[in-house]
Amino acid sequence: MQLLSSPASPFVRKCRVVLIETGQDDVEVRDVTASPMGGDAALNAANPSGKIPVLLREDGPALYDSRVITRFLDDRAGTRLYPADRLWDVLSLEANADAIMEAAVAITYEKRLRPEALWWSDWFEAQWTKIARSLDALEARSMPLLEGPLNAGQIAVGCALGYLDLRHDDRGWRDGRDTLAAWEARFAERPAMVATRP
Repeated sequence: MQLLSSPASPFVRKCRVVLIETGQDDVEVRDVTASPMGGDAALNAANPSGKIPVLLREDGPALYDSRVITRFLDDRAGTRLYPADRLWDVLSLEANADAIMEAAVAITYEKRLRPEALWWSDWFEAQWTKIARSLDALEARSMPLLEGPLNAGQIAVGCALGYLDLRHDDRGWRDGRDTLAAWEARFAERPAMVATRP
């Protein structure tokens, strides 16, 4: 199998962390070019939206998006990153993290692909407001699940916060969120997080 990848993508990183945490070293990670303006032909052939990650399988059609891939990998390894007794909580935690990533990537693309004269500051702030609300929800409601046994939601949150550090460190996401910041500092030292740090 191959995971179509891009080194800085937080969605790809989520899948790569799952591969490491579940001991699946038989999946080849292959970097491709992805862009909302059109990317790698192999990527577009595998996923019509042209988004990464994509998991190419020998015995079935390609899998995408990251939540589908991480569920597949967890099932394949027989691990419990999506435990049945906390499934809806873990999925909601992962969805919250993915929303942070989506808004953060949207800001990155806007700055990278549009001329600065066309940047819309109100739109940037609207995206950051989504991120801030999601971070506040993590701080206020999600710490018990973040502190428990390893799950896919934790991995997603760790990757989302790492992406904020990578692309939006000037926003100071840790301000006023001491508990979440302390959790992130510990989680970032897991070997799988260190190995996948962009």
